[in-house]
Amino acid sequence: MAYASVRQNRGFLVLNTLRDGFAALSAAWSRSRTFTRTYNELNALSTRDLQDLGIHRSMISRLAHEAAYGRDS
Repeated sequence: MAYASVRQNRGFLVLNTLRDGFAALSAAWSRSRTFTRTYNELNALSTRDLQDLGIHRSMISRLAHEAAYGRDS
């Protein structure tokens, strides 16, 4: 009769979980910085400059969100 045994290294699993958590946190931080930077740059433009770009001031938040998180989020 044959037996199969599976041995898991819990330390390895914990490290993978921590690594994945830090990677997700880093990605979220990066997206947040992209949103803030885009919002601030667009908001600093004059109304005339925004009109030249075809952007209304009320669109700034949505455009910054799309730049950081994508259209589908």
